Amino acid sequence: MPAGSDTLWDIAIAEVEKRENAEGDDEGVEISEKSVLFMGNKNGGKTTIILRCLDREESPKPTLALEYTFGRRARRHNRPKDIAHFWELGGGTSLVELIRIPITSSNVKAFAIVLVLDLSKPDELWTTMESLLQVTRNHVNKILTKLGKTNPEVATEIKQRMWNNLQKDHPDYELVDPFPLPLVIIGSKYDIFHEFDSEVRKIISKTLRFVSHYYGASLVFTSKSEALLLKARILINNLAFGFDKSKSVSVDHSRPLFIPAGLDSLNQIGAPPASDSDIGKLHANTPLELWKKVFEKTFPPKGSCDLQYTRDPAQDLQYAEYEVDVMRAQKKQLCSRIISLK
Repeated sequence: MPAGSDTLWDIAIAEVEKRENAEGDDEGVEISEKSVLFMGNKNGGKTTIILRCLDREESPKPTLALEYTFGRRARRHNRPKDIAHFWELGGGTSLVELIRIPITSSNVKAFAIVLVLDLSKPDELWTTMESLLQVTRNHVNKILTKLGKTNPEVATEIKQRMWNNLQKDHPDYELVDPFPLPLVIIGSKYDIFHEFDSEVRKIISKTLRFVSHYYGASLVFTSKSEALLLKARILINNLAFGFDKSKSVSVDHSRPLFIPAGLDSLNQIGAPPASDSDIGKLHANTPLELWKKVFEKTFPPKGSCDLQYTRDPAQDLQYAEYEVDVMRAQKKQLCSRIISLK
């Protein structure tokens, strides 16, 4: 071998040193770790949205109770990948108490909510939204109260962050009530919604614009269309991985809405979709309550019993386990015999 040329061994040593130096360069780089909880209507498309965000070509399965997965993304080339924990609450509103499991005092600082509302079911829309957000808000507020005593700096930071999406000179700064966690509201099944009467679409769109703006949330309408899923993905990637969110806005009620947090206004949204005489007959203590009454006058809500989760997970074939199922059947048969002897 000619003098001065590298042996295979020399090349291997150089490659190892190169990799070690590269790893050393990343030692000072902080790896972000965030959590996102998806909640909303039963069969509203939550799983489909999560799978698309994670680039997984899987067929969505019904979600039972609370399910978990995660994703990893690098913000820049040759940098460590950040981690995002994705939680999905199944059962519509009936299992909302399970939110206490993923949202804790140790991760609330890096937590966000994605509320998926089925646009094809307007009679479930307000009840679903109100129930899920109310319980979540109460739980987060309890955590913040405790943190105020044990870690006041973190509690203060979270409370201040609630207002980040709204500039202090925004005309609605004193008129809104931001949600305590970053929030994205997704109106799913736009393909079905688009076939509704134009006036019906306008009422639903205006109402969701008001609710999103009032809570300091982003709003996007989506369906199985790749173009619309991409828009939802942009907002979710902002929550999960800190990617830049688009500043484009679409407020035309005849098209899919796309409104990042803080880019709407009460003046642009307009008054609740009802006549002055009808509004005068409604007694409401807050703007949110007024919009609720106007919306539910057009779309009377389903009874809460209609929204309950009635499926028995033990009968779901995707969770079948032969040995467990055989023992369960034997126990059930034994219990029936004991009851019949009494």
